[in-house]
Amino acid sequence: MKLRYSATSPYVRKVVVLALEAGLDGRIERIPTAAAPTKPSPEISADNPLGKVPSLTTDDGQHLFDSPVICEYLDSLHEGARIFPTPGPMRWTALRQQALADGILDAALLIRYELSRPQDKQWADWSAGQQRKIVQALDALEAEAARLGDAVTIGTITIGCTLGYLDFRFAADDWRRGRPTLAAWYEKFAARPSMASTMPKDPT
Repeated sequence: MKLRYSATSPYVRKVVVLALEAGLDGRIERIPTAAAPTKPSPEISADNPLGKVPSLTTDDGQHLFDSPVICEYLDSLHEGARIFPTPGPMRWTALRQQALADGILDAALLIRYELSRPQDKQWADWSAGQQRKIVQALDALEAEAARLGDAVTIGTITIGCTLGYLDFRFAADDWRRGRPTLAAWYEKFAARPSMASTMPKDPT
């Protein structure tokens, strides 16, 4: 399998963390790919018409995107405990958590894109609206953080990668402030080898 990726993408990190947890990382060739909204990449567009990473090419030549689809595909390839729970309450909880954390990432990236525009073309109300979504979602995660426990699901993986991204790109906002339970959970989850080995950092 071949994974087109960017080292700083939190969506890519989800895929890599799941692959590590499932024991599949050795079966995946990682192909660095520069992907940005303003700089189309012919390579990634050939695999994913949306021009985004991650994109996975399976052993039989199928192109899969985006991270929820790739993660669920990889989870079907191993014999260990399922990271996507079987149908029932635990599955819907994990999928909801994934959607909530992905929503935080979507809003955070929209803020970064807005702030990359010339200052006279930035829309402060837009950024404030996205920030409001992030705060509300983080507060919702704080409310259920005591129930996250030691579970490794697509929900907790996505939450962990999202909080790591906020540390990486929005450290000054200090998402931990007022959220002690979520902060304590993250400290433990971030110490997992799959998380520690995929900590995002800017290329040197």
